[in-house]
Amino acid sequence: MKNILIIEDERDLAELVAFNLEKEGYRTVVTLDGTGGMEAARSQLPDLIILDLMLPGMMGTEICKVLKKSEKTSHIPIIMLTARGEEIDRVVGFEVGADDYVVKPFSTRELLLRVKAVLRRANPEKSEGKIIVIGQITIDTERHLVTIGDEEIILTTTEFKLLLNLAERLGRVQSRDTLLKNVWGYNYVGDTRTVDTHITRLRTKLGTAGELIKTVRGFGYKMEEM
Repeated sequence: MKNILIIEDERDLAELVAFNLEKEGYRTVVTLDGTGGMEAARSQLPDLIILDLMLPGMMGTEICKVLKKSEKTSHIPIIMLTARGEEIDRVVGFEVGADDYVVKPFSTRELLLRVKAVLRRANPEKSEGKIIVIGQITIDTERHLVTIGDEEIILTTTEFKLLLNLAERLGRVQSRDTLLKNVWGYNYVGDTRTVDTHITRLRTKLGTAGELIKTVRGFGYKMEEM
């Protein structure tokens, strides 16, 4: 049974989300402020966190940033839950490491679908492991490990899947819509900036090796050896 931590200061909404998740077979823990949520995330290490942006005690963006920088908690996927839907807020959420972003008001069905999709990305079906080497980058698919030379590069689950998707299709152009479907597991209607933001973060983490990821203007991205 998957454990989901809900960090949301609106008690009624938090309890409604918890009720619907439990109906789907998840175990939930609810905290109503940022400080308590941070403590719960560190002590309980849930399988997924639903995190409100505006919280008393500690902002959701700060919680996300701290958790994603810690080796102990960086693997935990986070869905940002907020009433603010401006594009800049979505970009900031992804930049601090959020795996998905849901704007209030939302339907319970939409949230459940996103929870399932994020958990599926975080826990992919096991397949035969392989080593992919492209330029300086080595990808160990079985260990979910990326290295450049002797240095391990810490990637989120989504960043790893995005890199692997491009690497396995070396030299082939992938449209933003295709990447959304293959990496995120469903379509973000009109929200292709999600891909752009994650590509930017991925290139930054890869350093000079990030130049292997090429932009195909007006269409998408591809990975090719230099």
